[in-house]
Order: sequence, then C-alpha cells, then structure tokens
Amino acid sequence: MSDRSPAPGGLELVQSLVNTLDIETGGDRLDTPEGRARFGLTEDEVPAARELRESLRAALLAHAGHPPHRAVTPLGELLARAPLVLTADMADGSAALVPADARPLPSRVAAAVAEALVAGTWTRLKACEAADCHWAYYDRSPAGRGRWCSMQVCGARAKMRRYRAKGG
Repeated sequence: MSDRSPAPGGLELVQSLVNTLDIETGGDRLDTPEGRARFGLTEDEVPAARELRESLRAALLAHAGHPPHRAVTPLGELLARAPLVLTADMADGSAALVPADARPLPSRVAAAVAEALVAGTWTRLKACEAADCHWAYYDRSPAGRGRWCSMQVCGARAKMRRYRAKGG
C-alpha cells in the first residue's frame, strides 16, 4: 500500500506487524509460514499476534485522530504482559529498556514502543485514514499531520470522493 519509507528504529517492527493484514484484499501474511517466520511465531501464537496487531492498529488510528476500527483489547493491557528490564552500560553510561524475554513478539513490541516513547517518535506512527486501508505508515511531514499511507493512492481516492460528493 504505502509508498513511504519504513519507520525508524524499533517502530519498523510495529509497522510491519500492523501491515501483515491487507484490509482491502483480506490477505493476512500471518497465514503463511514465511509471514510467521518474519516475527518468530508458531501457528499457536498467531491468534495472540493478531490481537496485538489490531490493538496496535487502533492506537495508530488514534495517533492520526481517527476512532478505532473495531473493539479491541487495550494495547496497555497486552503490553503489560511483556515486562521490560532496564539495562545500563557502565562504559558509556547509556541505558535502555529491553524485553525481559526477547523471544515473544509482545516483548519485542513493548521494547519498540518504549524506545519510540523516549525518542518522541511513537505518535508519528499512524494508520491510514482510508477505511479500506488502515495501513501503518510513519508520518515524516513537518507538521505531523499526514492522513494517508499514500497520497497517490488513498489520498487521491479520498479527494476524488469529496469532489464527487460536491457534485463535481
């Protein structure tokens, strides 16, 4: 869908997870062995990954000022099950929040969100306004007011719909 570049840092993981579902076609990459392997998932872990994906999508829609697409488990509730630990490097004084257990997807997502919160980039990861899309994209616009994953596709469709609705 998107013609934009990947999100920075750990947010690329969040963006990739949300974008495993193509709402327009119904295709879900978590249904494939390759898609599951990308996230280190077993078939048994897919339902929980889908629940996490849709909670993330709801948060990204909120970042763009849109209501949730459907009722979902609150993201905070899901990420609370993925404890993080503080690590510190005595040599350079750096510190980071890392997953207590790096294998589970929720732990890696929690670490990515924590990193983005510290960096101030979390709210720049958004979901496309188009109801038949909701693709995750990183908003690099100067004002942070991007609305669509692709101005050439979703943005153009929305503008054409508005034009037609005005009788144009």
